[in-house]
Amino acid sequence: MAITNGTTDDRYIVWLDIDNTLYPRSTRIAELMGERIHEYFLSLGFEENDARELHLKYYTQYGLALRGLMKHHDIDAQDFDRRCDGSLPLETILKPDPKVRKLIQDIDRSKARVWALTNAYSTHAKRVLHILQLDDLIEGVFFCDYAEPNFSCKPEREFYDEAMRVAGVTDASKCLFVDDNLNNVKAAKSLGWGCSVLYSEREEGHTMKEHPQVEGVDVVIGRLEELRQVWKHVFTDASS
Repeated sequence: MAITNGTTDDRYIVWLDIDNTLYPRSTRIAELMGERIHEYFLSLGFEENDARELHLKYYTQYGLALRGLMKHHDIDAQDFDRRCDGSLPLETILKPDPKVRKLIQDIDRSKARVWALTNAYSTHAKRVLHILQLDDLIEGVFFCDYAEPNFSCKPEREFYDEAMRVAGVTDASKCLFVDDNLNNVKAAKSLGWGCSVLYSEREEGHTMKEHPQVEGVDVVIGRLEELRQVWKHVFTDASS
């Protein structure tokens, strides 16, 4: 599902993952989310070890723990979203990064559109983008629709295919994608997306040459700024 006013055109489309990509892992939001999901399993009556094992199993098997919970335990996805994603104190943790905003601003809109591609629900996606002050730079957000009993998510093919359809993309080679999850990037690459980039966050001062090549991935970067080099054909001349 998407938040969009998109129409078909022949420009490139930059797909940006949100969580742990548009903000640093040091925020520990992933860990906080994991703790809340674990508590949710416990609230369903599972013992500590069983909850931990099922959480990992469902995440590994389905891409999201929520998918497994919906398939096997008939839970209310909207309730899960409120108690897990919705309870995260994002406003006290996240803050805008002028460098990230400038990076996205410098994508030449005559050459490329900018969308977000996330496994979160729309409420979380919009909340994060608003806090980071990036929502005005994003044309559309393709998200997991928790309201649908059989929703798809990264890295499933259906998710990428539907994202392209909703965004009006007919040529997969026009898709430029960055994500911090290896399986998500490899899935996009296998579908013929034009340049699929794995974001493996590193400290300032490293160079792209320090990253090992990863099978099934076009490029590995350690800082988002390196997208200016990788996708220089869609950035403004002043930023290249």
